[in-house]
Amino acid sequence: MSEELLLSVTPQETRVAIIINGVLREILIERQRARGLVGNIYRGRVARVLPGMQAAFVDIGLQRSAFLHAANAVPKIDDRVSRGVDGGAVPDIKLLVREGDTVVVQVLKDPLGSKGARVTTQLSIASRYLVLLPGSSRVGISQRITQPSERERLTQQVIELSTQLDVKAGFIVRTVADGASVESLKSDLLFLVRSWEVIRERLNSNDVGLLHEDLPLTLRTARDLVT
Repeated sequence: MSEELLLSVTPQETRVAIIINGVLREILIERQRARGLVGNIYRGRVARVLPGMQAAFVDIGLQRSAFLHAANAVPKIDDRVSRGVDGGAVPDIKLLVREGDTVVVQVLKDPLGSKGARVTTQLSIASRYLVLLPGSSRVGISQRITQPSERERLTQQVIELSTQLDVKAGFIVRTVADGASVESLKSDLLFLVRSWEVIRERLNSNDVGLLHEDLPLTLRTARDLVT
């Protein structure tokens, strides 16, 4: 299988085309004056709870309040028992947030028209080889890494590094980590931990607003797609 990336950068916008076996599969566009918000992390305040919609509106410092559905406000599966949330059913939004609550959320979907951004409390911070999950305690592996021995190696190395460095978070091992050295994994893990520490320090402010901004399209492409 052949894969190509075509990159076009102008003062107005950046475009990335993904071509697989000669067929255009995807086009990504980012305009310089209106960069997307997906991946950004905000300190917000619950402005309104809507029980009938199982959702809440959250002020994150933008023109329109963000939309938080109950399904995106519950803890990760492996943390539900300790938080008293039963297995699969999504609990009542009134049990998860109240008006005036401070919440840390991440943008899942950009604002569109009259609708604000869609957000989640299930945070994730991506780097080259790993994704940090602050609200979790598990280690997952990309399904595209298929060799059982490599899956086991990566899982054990990330668990050992987390234990050695006393990291209280979960991780997802990305596809590009296939064959990565323990030194590369450690460097990536430390970068993510430092990034999360910076976010936590910014939480000391009482203001709603941006805590962490994801990379621009060109750097995200290099991080996520270039092997």
